[in-house]
Amino acid sequence: MYNLEGKKLLVMGGAFQHCKLVEAAKELGVITYVTDYLPLENAPAKQIADKYFMYNITDIEGMAKMCMEEKIDGVISTSLDACQKPYQRLCEALKLPCFGTKEQFDILTDKNLFKSHCKKSGVDTIPEYRESDFETEEICNKNVEFPILVKPGESRGSRGQSICYSYEETKGAIEFAKKESSNGAVVIEKYMGQANDFSMTILMINGNAYPIRTVDRILGKYEDKLDKLAVGSASPSIFTKIYMENVHKRVEKLYRDIGIVNAPVFMQGFVDGDTVRFYDPGLRLPGGEYERMFTIATGKNPMFPLVEFALTGEIKNTLQDISENDIYVNGKTIAQVLPTLRAGTISKIEGVEEIRNHPYVVAMFTRFSVGDTIVETHNVNQRFAEIDLVCQSDEDARDTTEFIYKTLKIYDQEGNDMLVSKFDPSIYLKRKQK
Repeated sequence: MYNLEGKKLLVMGGAFQHCKLVEAAKELGVITYVTDYLPLENAPAKQIADKYFMYNITDIEGMAKMCMEEKIDGVISTSLDACQKPYQRLCEALKLPCFGTKEQFDILTDKNLFKSHCKKSGVDTIPEYRESDFETEEICNKNVEFPILVKPGESRGSRGQSICYSYEETKGAIEFAKKESSNGAVVIEKYMGQANDFSMTILMINGNAYPIRTVDRILGKYEDKLDKLAVGSASPSIFTKIYMENVHKRVEKLYRDIGIVNAPVFMQGFVDGDTVRFYDPGLRLPGGEYERMFTIATGKNPMFPLVEFALTGEIKNTLQDISENDIYVNGKTIAQVLPTLRAGTISKIEGVEEIRNHPYVVAMFTRFSVGDTIVETHNVNQRFAEIDLVCQSDEDARDTTEFIYKTLKIYDQEGNDMLVSKFDPSIYLKRKQK
């Protein structure tokens, strides 16, 4: 169909996030390979691939040898942090097309580097502080306005983050963040408090930025210590117009300035008046199943151009008339419900199949089974599932989310409800009222 018939593509990472990538490649007539260290039963993408391997994604030499033996035409990884730098290294070793260079991956995984490039390109960021501002309490009182957010310079998810209200709290928070930072760096910035959280995803295609997702994240409750973790989301964001009119062109310039030509990218930020202050980037898709939902809503599969680029180094035949208007997903509401669990050992789970069979539920992935023990980590490790919805309206999203919370039952060994930080389904209608 797109002249890719019979080409061979290696997908790095066998988690569910890469299933839609394997499916898209197969639809284009591509022979699919998947590798990571996970056994087949724990690697959904391997289960649907034409062939799979057990090479750890950090084993560049082993994967390179296999790719040469199998005559692999392209390598790709789109959705998992841990895969991205090994993906770049493997592409470089094999001289195959890659979404970015080592320098570009460094910029879009290191929060401090990212901020410096934002400033050069005119993209707004959150006001920040230096470690030297906390050398003494006197210096701190002079230079710092509390509360502040302390977080790792390079990390995964919400690990290592602390909200601090005093000098004493900050010293321990800095050490905590450094331990969770893969590069030892720390970011200290103004805590945005109740500012609206905003995320967006862009496909850079031939140097042009096509936004495919804006999203309002619904955060967990402060009393559950989950106020930095998304327990749900809704797209398009109610701030999409603000972003498109006031911010998007500057973001496009940022990626052009960095030199990104063909790649998926995303950023998270906070809405502040008529702008968005960004704080977290990624040279990949953000994970989850949004792209599958986008395809259902628009009829355009964003995985196609990514596959074409991996195999040819160009994007010509799979553009599908993508446009900036696709950000509004044909007037539909795309939502994710992310049920989260309190600490304990699961003794009973009810309602999963009923939820999967709901007409607006397009995908549901669970992470835990009966007998598993949940530890209070205050991050993604407490999520039970990702439940993906494509609805005709905000009202449908509200009703479906209400059905999910009524139907899903998870109990610990004492018979207590383990679901925590459930959000009010009427939030979808409140979004509209804003």
